[in-house]
Amino acid sequence: MIYIEPQLLDRVNAWLTPSFDSDTQNTIKNLIGTNPKELEESFYKDLEFGTGGMRGIMGVGTNRINKYTLGKNTQGISQYMHHIFPDEKLKVAIAYDCRHNSKSLAKIVADVFSANNIEVYLFEDLRPTPELSFAVKHLNCHCGIVLTASHNPPEYNGYKVYWQDGGQLVPPQDAEIINVISSINYSDIKFTSNNKLINFIGKTIDDAFIEASIKNGSFNTSKIAKNDLNIVFTSLHGTSITTIPQTLKNAGYDNVYVVEEQREPNGDFPTVKSPNPEEPEALKMAIDLAENVNADLVIGTDPDSDRLGIAIRNLKNELVILNGNQTMVLMTDFLLKQWQLNGKIGGKEFIGSTIVSTPMMEKLAKNYNVECKIGLTGFKWIAKMIEDFPNLNFIGGGEESFGYMVGDFVRDKDAVTSTLLACEIAAQTKSEGKTLYEKLIDLYIENGFYKERLVSLTKKGIEGANEIKQIMIDARMHPLKLVNNSKVIKIEDYQLSTSLNTITGKTSKLNIPKSNVLIYYTEDGSKIALRPSGTEPKIKFYISVNSKLEKPDDFTVIETLLESKINAILKDMKLA
Repeated sequence: MIYIEPQLLDRVNAWLTPSFDSDTQNTIKNLIGTNPKELEESFYKDLEFGTGGMRGIMGVGTNRINKYTLGKNTQGISQYMHHIFPDEKLKVAIAYDCRHNSKSLAKIVADVFSANNIEVYLFEDLRPTPELSFAVKHLNCHCGIVLTASHNPPEYNGYKVYWQDGGQLVPPQDAEIINVISSINYSDIKFTSNNKLINFIGKTIDDAFIEASIKNGSFNTSKIAKNDLNIVFTSLHGTSITTIPQTLKNAGYDNVYVVEEQREPNGDFPTVKSPNPEEPEALKMAIDLAENVNADLVIGTDPDSDRLGIAIRNLKNELVILNGNQTMVLMTDFLLKQWQLNGKIGGKEFIGSTIVSTPMMEKLAKNYNVECKIGLTGFKWIAKMIEDFPNLNFIGGGEESFGYMVGDFVRDKDAVTSTLLACEIAAQTKSEGKTLYEKLIDLYIENGFYKERLVSLTKKGIEGANEIKQIMIDARMHPLKLVNNSKVIKIEDYQLSTSLNTITGKTSKLNIPKSNVLIYYTEDGSKIALRPSGTEPKIKFYISVNSKLEKPDDFTVIETLLESKINAILKDMKLA
């Protein structure tokens, strides 16, 4: 007989009651008899909201994405909205991506909202996540939901919640909603829809979104320059195929080559190991096509089209993939320069970044006399900056994980507008007789050569979660004193909200919401951050080093030195 711990058995038995359909109950009974390990993984905890909403493996159980876990979320949000907006006609917008079950789960979410007397605007087919953020504001909705697991593997799906401003949930609404959700029983979920309250939306919103993307992402690039730029684009089987080709066409870019093998949306992502533009392998087919058509620029987006990867030609005319920090500084400097040229910088502007992104963003802000606000990982915090400082004008912002946001018409990272912006920068730079790579080197000469690398360790399941927890405990109990023979001079612990000067022993308070992040700063200017992922079973290590760069001819030598320094840090930390 298979032994199941009493606490787990109680959770399982609750799902064997009439509140759950027969398919769900039969699947659970089969797991009890054949796969107790999977049963435990499915029920040992409730699926939690992380930095990018709720993501998890699809299946039965409290720790899985299914109609009941998402139904419970939706029921809780419905009740919260009625409480917060008691005298208003409530409206929500719902979108979904290319993943398995996204369409059917989106309809279930729509049904629950409508059953709670909330008007629903449901996209007729898959759409990019940033278009959902846009639609929330455009339609004056109180809330928005998108069904997506971003770049996670095919077995995952997810549920992201947006509020009235078009940004994702932040304090205090997030904790308040989670409390309401926790108080709900599965039997409380209203699944029977009121179809009169469900409206299907599509082209009208598409047209408005594309028009707004062009308005925010275009900067007087000449037609000659646009015609001289060759672009390869891949949607990696995701949603961006519905908007990016049309956006580029409407903006005047005609030389766009789409990777046809990856054009069709497909939740299996059959041509890549991972649909993640951070991974070089994901852009291989696009780079191969780019070599055949002599493209200047390669762009690939993740499945829900909020992140983008870019490849450009280096000093040897080879196509190389920029990391997220490099893309971010190129875009930010260009936007700042455009605002300056147009006389729009008057001392009330800011850019946004995150605590694990390149320190070079602060240098750029100083150059143009604007503020650089730094927040936690996740674009919901950049969106919150816009809400918290209505007297300031937001120019743009990003994070190292390949996300960028242009202006505030969308309140989340946006690969659609960012793709257009990348083309604008590349076209104008080429018309000046330079490449984007040379432009990046110029920025390094002006601001210092910052080099970053991300190392992720995947730790799956219950054991993996415990391993990640223990790594962070050990890092706090036994903090590093030296990294690659350089003294640690400051330690920031965002879980404790403290910044420790290890030279003086003085501690100061960090005025940023608590998060499980630990950052070391060393005497030689290196920065090492440790952070468990909020959306994947991973712990991430962010390494940043820097050096002066006097002239372009020194670039290769200095880059090699910085790469060696990062390798030495990783070896010292036993990560390589």
